[in-house]
Amino acid sequence: MSTRKIAIFDTTLRDGEQSPGCSMKLHDKLLVASNLEALKVDVIEAGFAIASPGDFESVQAIANHVKDCTVASLARCLKGDIDQAWAAVRGAARPRIHVFLATSPVHMEYKLRMTPEQVLQQATTMVAYARSLCPEVQFSLEDFTRTEEEFSWRVIESVIKAGAAVVNLPDTVGYAIPEAFGARIGRVLEHVPNAGQATLAVHCHNDLGLAVANSLAALKAGAGQAECTINGIGERAGNAALEEIVMALKVRRDFFAGLECRVDTTKIMATSRCVCSVTGSRVQANKAIVGQNAFAHESGIHQHGMLANRETYEIMTPESVGLSQSQMVLGKHSGKHALKDRLTQLGIALNDDQLQELFTRFKDLADAKKVVTDADIEALARGLEMRNDGQQKLVFDRFLAATGNTNANVSTVRLKVDGQTVEEVAMGSGPIEASFNAINKMLNLHVTVENFAVSAVTANVDAQGECELRVRHNQKVYLGRGVAQDIIEAAIRAYVHALNGLLEDEQRMTANAAALAAAGAGGGLA
Repeated sequence: MSTRKIAIFDTTLRDGEQSPGCSMKLHDKLLVASNLEALKVDVIEAGFAIASPGDFESVQAIANHVKDCTVASLARCLKGDIDQAWAAVRGAARPRIHVFLATSPVHMEYKLRMTPEQVLQQATTMVAYARSLCPEVQFSLEDFTRTEEEFSWRVIESVIKAGAAVVNLPDTVGYAIPEAFGARIGRVLEHVPNAGQATLAVHCHNDLGLAVANSLAALKAGAGQAECTINGIGERAGNAALEEIVMALKVRRDFFAGLECRVDTTKIMATSRCVCSVTGSRVQANKAIVGQNAFAHESGIHQHGMLANRETYEIMTPESVGLSQSQMVLGKHSGKHALKDRLTQLGIALNDDQLQELFTRFKDLADAKKVVTDADIEALARGLEMRNDGQQKLVFDRFLAATGNTNANVSTVRLKVDGQTVEEVAMGSGPIEASFNAINKMLNLHVTVENFAVSAVTANVDAQGECELRVRHNQKVYLGRGVAQDIIEAAIRAYVHALNGLLEDEQRMTANAAALAAAGAGGGLA
């Protein structure tokens, strides 16, 4: 049987990051990129270089860091976008510029205000320009599934002639139905004379819950690249989930005869947990492949079948996606090496300082709990206040709250601000609000707290409390996570985590403004 290689194009760092609340900092993106490289995806779309200086910096850093994958940057069909994308990815071992332009009637008329002929000309010209810079160019027909079919064939033929090695046919708004989508891919191969000279890719969104099904239908019909994200994160209802596409190809080889990808499936769980950790976006318990219940069996009938033969209720093994059936129990007598090994299994990478801080907090927790679970460790890691180059502007020290249903709620909070101890006291409707008010008072900050949630990490009475929140400041949103056995402390840690991100952004903007002013004063600006 002949085989056909399917390229896995991961866009977690670009499209996935556009999911509300999933913004990542540079060290987060590098960590995710390292996990994707270990997973052996073919292409990492590192970001949209023109979007901001921070995006450019992260795309460039990933391009210089990754050695075993193609690294791509998204760009509109504009010369400035393409120049910025090339500047960001040119240091990659295998660089790619990914240009896109909408081709559906509704997008051309209302968003672009361009005629079909103008769109065709712009796409062709900009692909040729990108190809003059970069050895590998990909073009996407945004909103392909609502594009007039014969016009899409003209665009595909033209951009391939202009030098596109990959042509992406996205279901941008999750409109497609698998049978129809697969048939349409087949007609592209039939009606576009030079379609065989490029790889056809698909990029499906999950608005109708069909992103994975549409992707698989397209691959079976002849597409050679699937664009997807870890855990299916992405705008609106998300993207096609990488782990579901890859495991469907592996488990149902009988149906997808000859289709193979190079992904190391044993790294799926570690990568999934890494993305959860850095984005704060949890996977639903019954999520296919990576959900906590994906390999759990509670029904007596199911348990009986599993004990007799695992194949009665499992179509894949937990080990095939990176879960271990045997675990070392971690407790107060465990050492740092055992903790580091478990972190590696969970897909969590920390530097030496972060590991030491986590180990200290792990020991404190182990003194209070008999057994520390994987969920506890993941929560501790999520709540760890990540440093940037070993520095944090704010570090939580301690708090003391006076609360009750008959007393005024008062909290005294002590932080280290740029290494200096600062303490403030404030009142509030509850101890958490009082604590936040104390921090605002010491920093002279005015922010809005959104999506505040506190949950128990495990079901036991000695469970840790985990707080996740978002704060809004000047139209920007910052994610905060905190973990502690005391829920007030967890909330304070989450608030401090979010404010560190805010203050880091303000510091960077101030430095950029100063650099621009200095350049202007010196005649460096045109």
